[in-house]
Formats: sequence, C-alpha cells, structure tokens
Amino acid sequence: MEMQIRIENLEKYYGRRKALDHVNLTISQGMFGLLGRNGAGKTTLMKILAALQKKQGGKVEVCGVPVENRRKIRQMTGYLPQDFSMYPNMTVYEAMDYLGVLSGLKKEVRKRRIPMLLEKVNLEEERNKKVKALSGGMKRRLGIAQAILHDPAVLIVDEPTAGLDPEERVRFRNLLCETAQDRIVLLSTHIVGDIEATCNEIAVMDKGRILYRGTVEALNQMVEGKVYTAQISRRELPGMKEKYPVTEIHSAGNNVQIRFLAEEFPFKGAVSCQAGTEDAYLYLMEKKAGERIVL
Repeated sequence: MEMQIRIENLEKYYGRRKALDHVNLTISQGMFGLLGRNGAGKTTLMKILAALQKKQGGKVEVCGVPVENRRKIRQMTGYLPQDFSMYPNMTVYEAMDYLGVLSGLKKEVRKRRIPMLLEKVNLEEERNKKVKALSGGMKRRLGIAQAILHDPAVLIVDEPTAGLDPEERVRFRNLLCETAQDRIVLLSTHIVGDIEATCNEIAVMDKGRILYRGTVEALNQMVEGKVYTAQISRRELPGMKEKYPVTEIHSAGNNVQIRFLAEEFPFKGAVSCQAGTEDAYLYLMEKKAGERIVL
C-alpha cells in the first residue's frame, strides 16, 4: 500500500464562501501537523480526507485511492472529531465492541483487538466504567482507540487536546506519536505547542489557503533575528501594538515585559532573543495573511 496522501487544487464551497482555495499538499507516513486558527478550513479538509464531505474541485488520493471511493476510504481511515462523543450509557468495552460490529470486525478480531487497544490508551482499568463517567482526557483516549479499532492506514484527529489539562495533553501527544510509527497521522490544531512537540512536517492554513508547507525547523528560521523582548511602561503599550506585532505581554509592576517581532533592530533597550514556533507562526500570519497580530 502506498503510504501517502496527495491533494491537488482542492476546492470546497459553502454557498458563495470558498472554504478551501486550491489546496495542494502531499502527506507521508508519520505525524503531520495542520496548524491554523479556528475557521481556517482545517476541519473541512479533514472531513474530505475521511470521506465525510464531498469536494467540489481538484483531486484527492488517500494511499492511492481516489477520495470518491468513499467506502474504501472509510475502511482505510480513522477519524477523531473535535466534538467526539459516543454512547454515554454503555461501558467502555461495550462501546468499543459495538463500534467494532459496525465496522464489520469479526467477533474473534474484536476480542483480540479491544483489550489490546484499551491497554495501549491506558483505559484497561476503566473497561467496565460507563463512558459518561470518564474524564475529558479519558474520552479523548477512548476516541483514539475507537478510531484505530479497524487498524486504518490513516488516522485523522481534529483539535484533540483542546480543553485538556497539561498532564493529559502530554500523555495524549505521546500516544499520537506512538500511533504514528506505522501509519499516517494527521493532527489538526490551533495550539502551536502541540505541533512543536509532535510534528516535524507541517502545513499552516488560513482562509482556506496553505500559507506554508515544510518542516518546523525551516518555519522557525523565517524569524531568526526578528524576535525581541523589551520592558516598557504601560502607557507605551498601545503605541507598540500599533508599530509592531506583539506576541507576549507580561506584567512587571508599572511596566510590562513584551515579546515582539521586528524586521530590524527596533530601539535602544530591546534585546534580541531566540525564535520559537509560535513566533514564526504569528510572523507568517502577519506577512502572508496580511493581518496585524494584536494581543
């Protein structure tokens, strides 16, 4: 099987609004990050890849299979939506077993894979607990288990760590990385830290367009020498926001410590600092999306 997703000139409209504007991407095995703010078109793209929505232009192939072959695509992909929910009054094991039946898995396959997957996502001790009694993090991990129950070649996860506490976020990201060892995992998020911690290859989306496609390292290099910190008075802050993209603000008594972007050395007292992925992302949005970043 060809472990690659190919997207060429993909278009999608909702009425007159263009949700996807000539999207071109190639995604290979491993973790791939799709970064962008809410409304950028990430969820629409992922639903098309999972054969849950139809495209209106372009060409999409998942592991060599045209996305129009919806039955085959659904057999090959697992999908975890942002608003994941499942059978609250069933136990964890019952819900998994029922989903296995819907996926056409034979009883002996379900008896083998369900305990293995519950152990993989650290839910074996909750197998007899009702789904509605699980914490938010447990439900997300159960979501991963159900998404890979039929052993798909492609796993698509949409905003999986939104609302999770820091410890659960780390646990979930580690689970995704482990899952990506033998399949394509497409992670969509607006949380830069999740991309930075898990993905080498990424794409940045805004308004249905791809603004960047490449490595995290190359993205960070875009802002080398353009990130500064400075301490200024509170009354100077509005003027700074007008002149520079300010990416962080921390209170310091009557003053504020700011982190901002500048094409060249801005003023005396500013200190150059190491660029991070969040700096690069905001710089990209400022330059290519044409919008001022204001906090």
